Amino acid sequence: MRTLILGAGATGGYFGVRLLEAGADVTFLVRPNKAQQLRDTGLVVKSATGDVTKKDVKLIESVTEPFDLVILSCKAFDLASAMSAIKPAVGKDTTILPLLNGLKHIDELQKAFGKGRVIGGMCIISATVDDRGRIVHLNDIHTLKFGELDGEMTPRIKAIKAMTLDAKNKSIASTTIQKDMWEKWVMLATLAALNCLMRANIGEIARSPGGKEIAEQMLNECLEIMRAHGHDPSEQFVRDTLARSVDEKSTLAASMLRDLERGNNVEGDQILGDLIVRADKKGIEVPSIKMAYCNVKAYEQRRNRR
Repeated sequence: MRTLILGAGATGGYFGVRLLEAGADVTFLVRPNKAQQLRDTGLVVKSATGDVTKKDVKLIESVTEPFDLVILSCKAFDLASAMSAIKPAVGKDTTILPLLNGLKHIDELQKAFGKGRVIGGMCIISATVDDRGRIVHLNDIHTLKFGELDGEMTPRIKAIKAMTLDAKNKSIASTTIQKDMWEKWVMLATLAALNCLMRANIGEIARSPGGKEIAEQMLNECLEIMRAHGHDPSEQFVRDTLARSVDEKSTLAASMLRDLERGNNVEGDQILGDLIVRADKKGIEVPSIKMAYCNVKAYEQRRNRR
């Protein structure tokens, strides 16, 4: 299965390296500066589950032919440019596996390339790129999930599972990928809303007056939206997410807060704004999420002026 990965950053680079270790045929579509850096240093991953350096990886700066599988690992706000970049890679039998946050991108990809080409996907990993261009895996969690949006276990899902079978990360061919994506979205939105609104990590918020109550309210608003769209979260997920959101000892902070503090672009529209749109369609009141979204949009206005 000839696989194209858009980007070789913390997400695409990490899972791409693990696929290469498993013997997969992987090509990275990257910008010129990134391509030069990778030619000089190779693709380097520092991880508790195994350091690896891959020299002479396949790199292209533009696409000239179709691939069997295209994996999108970009930020959600870069989707438009990503779709333009991968267009020549999408043939009549190409499968697109997006690893973006939220669900808005599914509709946009299906509109651009057809419903039959797009499957569901998500990953759970904490990783970053350091100042030397190395991918640093920050813990031992590195899960990749993929599946048909209707839950069917099709030949192409089985083929992707076979390709990932020997990879060092955890790979799951899911028959409930939409529910999986919703649960990740709820978790991310709860954390991002809390962290960005309060400009603090989870422990700092939980130790502050009213912090735990606010965290629970934000989670409950997100869960109500998820349920209204036909997906019931597991009881274990609800317990774990609440516990994670009110842990007084936690130093956890969503990547959106890190981006905001660094003055970077953020996925506010995709993680918070789209939730609000879906809540409004179902007549659900989400005052806490709206407050956090207002905060992020105000930040974006100031950032744009700078």
